[in-house]
Amino acid sequence: MLNQNENTSERKKDHIDLCLNESVVFNNKTNGFEKYDFDHFALTEIDYNKIDLTTKFFGKKIKYPFLISCMTGGTGEAKNINSNLAIVANELGIPIGVGSQRQALEDSTFHESYKIIKQNANKVPVLGNIGAAQVACLISNDTIKYLVDLIEAEAMVIHLNPVQELFQKNGETNFTGLLKKIKKLTREINIPFIAKEVGAGINRKAARLLIENGIRGIDIAGAGGTSWSAVEMKRNNSEIETEFWNWGLPTSYCIKETAKLKKKNFFTLIASGGITNGFELAKSIILGADIAASARPILKSIVNNGVDATISEIDKMFENVKKVMYLTGASNIKELKKTRLIKKEELY
Repeated sequence: MLNQNENTSERKKDHIDLCLNESVVFNNKTNGFEKYDFDHFALTEIDYNKIDLTTKFFGKKIKYPFLISCMTGGTGEAKNINSNLAIVANELGIPIGVGSQRQALEDSTFHESYKIIKQNANKVPVLGNIGAAQVACLISNDTIKYLVDLIEAEAMVIHLNPVQELFQKNGETNFTGLLKKIKKLTREINIPFIAKEVGAGINRKAARLLIENGIRGIDIAGAGGTSWSAVEMKRNNSEIETEFWNWGLPTSYCIKETAKLKKKNFFTLIASGGITNGFELAKSIILGADIAASARPILKSIVNNGVDATISEIDKMFENVKKVMYLTGASNIKELKKTRLIKKEELY
């Protein structure tokens, strides 16, 4: 048990170091947002100062349509990072997710690195997190109930990371029975469950199956941001396989495809995967997302610049979203969803 804990914690530490200090982003594939432009509306009658950015996240009002995505926990370095991320989320009135809670099942050494989030973000939704491989081999749902209670989670994220597991040393590549276990979880535990990729995207078929089996939120986490195959290749000092470094479906494509399911299904669609600015955030909502999310850029900001600068950075992103709304004739998020994007090839 102890050796397993040391390995898990060491891996988490390596992940933080690599994401902060190495180039681990997609290097020949983008999130696709640059292929679209906004439909400028010269006759706007919007009062800029009355634009409303609030929305709801599983019934709870949040200030911005934005989630600080699941990042870390289960290692000594994570406690301070999560503490500061939680302060940011609480101050901004936005949800926050914890990193994988797998280590918390091994022993209690780093439980505080998870608990600190709820302690510092008691006004906003906090999301738990466990991997698909761990769900697939569940013997009892009590394991997940324990993780929910540990951080007083309002929702639980199941992260789907087959590409990462494939290239991770001793990765767990057996997801057999996953959907059946998800269906049982969503029936027996009375909080929303969210399925999240980690950077290779969720297509329409996968999203439909997840929704049919009780999942209430889809975080498509498409290609264009962090490549977790790249992280694992670098971590293992293994041969770089360029094709798999860039494996995945672009974020913009995943949003469009998954949003088509909204005609017949009620679920929350979360856009993530290389979203770094207000333009990309606004485009993701117009394409069909309910809220957007970001991980690595927020991690780098909190570690390198601190709490106040990170709050200011997110506020600035949403000032730009407001400007987009003003220039496209949208006074709130619901109206923003009804505006349109133009494919750039149509402009020239």
